[in-house]
Amino acid sequence: MNADVRASRASFAVRGAAAFIFGVLTLAWPGVTLAVLVLLWGAYVMVEGIFLLVGEIMRPSGTRRWIVFVEALAGIGAGIMTFLWPGITALALLWVIAAWMAVTGALEISAAFHRRRDVRAPRLTGVVGVLSIAAAVLLAVAPVAGALAITWAIAWYAIVAAVVYSSLAIAPPGVKRTASDGSFRGAHHATA
Repeated sequence: MNADVRASRASFAVRGAAAFIFGVLTLAWPGVTLAVLVLLWGAYVMVEGIFLLVGEIMRPSGTRRWIVFVEALAGIGAGIMTFLWPGITALALLWVIAAWMAVTGALEISAAFHRRRDVRAPRLTGVVGVLSIAAAVLLAVAPVAGALAITWAIAWYAIVAAVVYSSLAIAPPGVKRTASDGSFRGAHHATA
């Protein structure tokens, strides 16, 4: 297994773990105060953004993707904003989270379609992107639904993202996108 694949797997594993921990903690304490939610979310997006950025920097220079840098910087920026203004109101936090989910979702969908050969699993990347945008829309459309509904939506989004990221981290090394329809075949199958 080459260094690029190991770095990519490690990045997905850490992102998955961070998303899972954030999601479970948010579900375990639904009555969490706004200050703790702000800090948990800020830590989550900061860790995800940093590891996404590090994973992309570790790629060979000719294979780096600008879209991943933008997604990483969006996460880091949202985390920094959250830590700089911890007294942010629930509605303002909701809009920051919804904006981050929309930006990263759009970038993940774009990567799934336009960079299929560079993305390990374009369909899964696209699914995370669609889920991210759907969660952003739900949060933006119903801001008065209550803190409990908001924390649950954010928690379940993070847990679903954790499952997808973790599956990308543990995908067998012989799995490649080989067919023109984007399907996957193991190394033991003949390629088209």
